[in-house]
Amino acid sequence: MLGKFGIRFKKTEVIFHLMKERVVEAKRLVGKKTVRGKTYEYEYYTLPLNLYIPKSMIEKHGTKYILQVDEDSGTITIKPTEGK
Repeated sequence: MLGKFGIRFKKTEVIFHLMKERVVEAKRLVGKKTVRGKTYEYEYYTLPLNLYIPKSMIEKHGTKYILQVDEDSGTITIKPTEGK
């Protein structure tokens, strides 16, 4: 495409990404399992959308996180909020 003053411009396409972002809090769940007559208890943490989060991240960053969902590419990003 030839623009003003004879300069060539490349036509570019603008792509808008639809990304949803929200602040979520991890839930603590306690599970029980029976193996050979003995009952074991364990704890784990989940975020919305059934995302499991390691206990070490909870101990390091706390329970509040920012959840970003990019619907175009299908990626989910979890970021800790500032402070514990």
